[in-house]
Amino acid sequence: MARRSSAKTDADAATADWPSTDHDHDLCVTDALARAEAVCDEQGVRLTDIRRQVLELLWKEHRPRGAYDILNELATQGRKTAPLTVYRALDFLVANGLAHRVESLNAFIGCTQPERFHATQFLVCTQCGATTELTDSGLQAAIQAAADAARFTVTRPVIELQGLCPICHETPPDDSQQIGTAS
Repeated sequence: MARRSSAKTDADAATADWPSTDHDHDLCVTDALARAEAVCDEQGVRLTDIRRQVLELLWKEHRPRGAYDILNELATQGRKTAPLTVYRALDFLVANGLAHRVESLNAFIGCTQPERFHATQFLVCTQCGATTELTDSGLQAAIQAAADAARFTVTRPVIELQGLCPICHETPPDDSQQIGTAS
């Protein structure tokens, strides 16, 4: 896997882009897939049909999805796929920076910045499950400085913050909708 640039850009300012309720989701998915194709071309790897389908399903919603959720959706689309095939596709997408694993949910989400290597910080809504990538170069630099001081080599810089997204923050909680709450 080719390593992408980690040079600072204007995108390094602290940003978290929650999708607006009126955004063009089809354009969002189309753009993500086109960017993934470009990254794969640059890295000299193939975005096979199954990898592309799995990535498209990750972008279908702005919330992390588990492997078996993806497997079930592929089955409803008439594509019988073995679990190992989905896991291999997810491994490829993560290894090539096209998706991230959200550890606390044992699920995956499409990467919003696949063109460059970056530390991953997530904001995870505990009420509706919406998740967005946070980009904060200051936070990344602070973590790296602390790791350097401890003579520790960070291999997977992932941070997950749980709370309420802007929509849920304005809406009274519904206990049945909370992530991890038994139904």
